[in-house]
Amino acid sequence: MSSNSLTAVSPVDGRYSRQSADLKNYFSEFGLIKYRVRVEIEYFIALCELPLEQLKAFPHDLFPTLRKIYLDFTEEDALAIKEIEKTTNHDVKAVEYFIKSKFEAMGISEHAEFIHFGLTSQDINNTAIPLSMKEAHEAVLAPAFTEVLDKLKSFVEEWKEVSMLARTHGQPASPTRLGKEIQVFAERLEKQWNLLQYVEYAAKFGGATGNFNAHHVAYPKIDWKAFGNNFVNKNLGLYRSQTTTQIEHYDFLAAYFDNLKRINTILLDFARDVWQYVSMNYFKQKIKAGEVGSSAMPHKVNPIDFENAEGNLGIANALFEHFSAKLPISRLQRDLTDSTVLRNIGVPLAHTLIALKSLLKGMNKLELNPTAIQHDLEENWAVVAEAIQTVLRREGFPKPYEALKELTRKNEKVTEASIKAFIEDLKISEKTKYELKQITPFNYTGI
Repeated sequence: MSSNSLTAVSPVDGRYSRQSADLKNYFSEFGLIKYRVRVEIEYFIALCELPLEQLKAFPHDLFPTLRKIYLDFTEEDALAIKEIEKTTNHDVKAVEYFIKSKFEAMGISEHAEFIHFGLTSQDINNTAIPLSMKEAHEAVLAPAFTEVLDKLKSFVEEWKEVSMLARTHGQPASPTRLGKEIQVFAERLEKQWNLLQYVEYAAKFGGATGNFNAHHVAYPKIDWKAFGNNFVNKNLGLYRSQTTTQIEHYDFLAAYFDNLKRINTILLDFARDVWQYVSMNYFKQKIKAGEVGSSAMPHKVNPIDFENAEGNLGIANALFEHFSAKLPISRLQRDLTDSTVLRNIGVPLAHTLIALKSLLKGMNKLELNPTAIQHDLEENWAVVAEAIQTVLRREGFPKPYEALKELTRKNEKVTEASIKAFIEDLKISEKTKYELKQITPFNYTGI
């Protein structure tokens, strides 16, 4: 059977491959290999800039040529590395041998043993992976999130004056404004997104058990800690964790996943609310020619984009939960349980991206139905009882809450007429009666 989106095991690479395609350069096997090659090359170049006797003759004008090994990296290169891996049974060692073959082809093989010099595989993996995450976040996830947030903000402005019946516990409650209810989500999302920017993309870089043992024994006069900090922080744009075992402790990675999980939870909450508003007919959805809502019921226009987003956000959060709980735990100086988990980082990020795109698609279909919103307000005059009893409290009227409870908490419909008749019978000033009669479900929306 041929390999394509129809035969993919995961819907991320199958049904949703188009929506998640932008992440392939970062989290596919190809992407991981390319980032490993990049880190190895940049590390070699950084070594060449140290006062090492064995590398002082290396021509610095070859640095651009070395960088082309990863800048021009192809699928054929990745396949060549996978072929080497069949022999080594070690993915990072295969990358080392691949670069050494490139050195040989360039006629500089006498310097080849300084590729991967003093390193363990996790010095490469634990820099390649946070680097790929940082760049995927900036290039793919951030723009997708920003589109959703900007759309929410446009709704806030567009609907800021739209009065709407609120519902607490599913029951009619003090009216609100639709724009304000959307702003609740926009504000929550923006706060959490800003918080996410404080999470470091942390890398481990310090040799077999984090102490630069091999580096120090070979060149004891070099300040390898300063070198590592400069290489990771300045050259790669990451944060180097100072004290580690053989692997990164992943505390920052866990913080990143936990923060994304909170963002996804807010988005999920929003998707469910919009779904409910659609079911209440507050929103209609733009109809696209040729689309089918139900295989049996021709009239249906289902809120499938919000349902799709909800499902994908749930999958993403389940994985984020596992990652943030599992990754910071490793036996003694290292076990291998983090390896297979790290290979799946792209999966919840892809489900998050799919959800963001589904939400944006769904939001672009929404059309306000003011008739249904106004009808709900007109049918629920009882919600102004809170306003009336509060003004009566101000006026010193005896037991105002109980008086309004007697009026509204019974199986009779409260109407504009019954409210105004109640006000007229109150033993209060004509000025206060006039004030109370101005309160309606349409204007009792607070600030």
